[in-house]
Amino acid sequence: MAGETQTVSGYIVHHLTNLTYGKLPAGYHRHDGSTIGEGGAWVMAHGGDEAAAMGFTAIHVDSMIWSIGLGIFFCWFFRRMAKKASADTPSGALNAVEMIVGFVDNTVRDSFHGRNPLVAPLALTVFVWVFLMNLMDLIPVDLIPHTLALLGVEYQKIVPSTDPNITMGMAVGVFILMLYYSITVKGFGFVKELTLNPFNHPVFIPVNLFMEVVGLLAKPFSLGLRLFGNMYAGEMIFILIAALFSAGIAWLVPAGLMQVGWAIFHILIITLQAFIFMVLTIVYLSMAHEDH
Repeated sequence: MAGETQTVSGYIVHHLTNLTYGKLPAGYHRHDGSTIGEGGAWVMAHGGDEAAAMGFTAIHVDSMIWSIGLGIFFCWFFRRMAKKASADTPSGALNAVEMIVGFVDNTVRDSFHGRNPLVAPLALTVFVWVFLMNLMDLIPVDLIPHTLALLGVEYQKIVPSTDPNITMGMAVGVFILMLYYSITVKGFGFVKELTLNPFNHPVFIPVNLFMEVVGLLAKPFSLGLRLFGNMYAGEMIFILIAALFSAGIAWLVPAGLMQVGWAIFHILIITLQAFIFMVLTIVYLSMAHEDH
């Protein structure tokens, strides 16, 4: 039983490990018994220990490839649909794209109260890009990793939104836009917001500044970690269901039925998380444009 538990544990850990490239420090002893020479070495990590030893220089190659690839696919597909647009009644994929664009446009009109031509395209990009990254979670957990393993790629996580580096990177991008528009639109008014709110007296400036800065910094963290947490949990459930097969206990509950049931429910989560990320992005940028 202990060996079986270890097998399932190893299966889960393997599926949650990114394909990582980075620099191992000099003197590090690798899994194969070799030792990194003087000056360190840039290599692909074998397991979480080597990835952790790489520190801040480590790059999750799989997350970068899948997220950028899906972003390129989004741009290509929507550009292709835009070229097909006409005055005739749309059908098929074009109809779906027009529905998405209309939905995002109405959401921006309802939630954003300033004037900025960047917000609607940004909202559309955020919604579709996050949705596509989340959608990768519906691909069977063993399909692509096992296929790439046959080609010598040992680790592969194909859902970029289960990587906090991706979700926090997007959140930081939104945060930078928030700061930029807060400064350009409000000017000195932004400083007054941070120092004279909620207590409008110079004596309380330190207290106001502390509370406002904490609230300001909480926005990107809540934006990025909410998406990561929900998608990571969903991916974990898929992996645990798949682990029933490797553990030989799938007869307890039809694991295939569990996979299908969870996938159907997960479609709602995938769409909802993309919608929440988009709406919060719009709301935060709207707050940055509100000059009181």
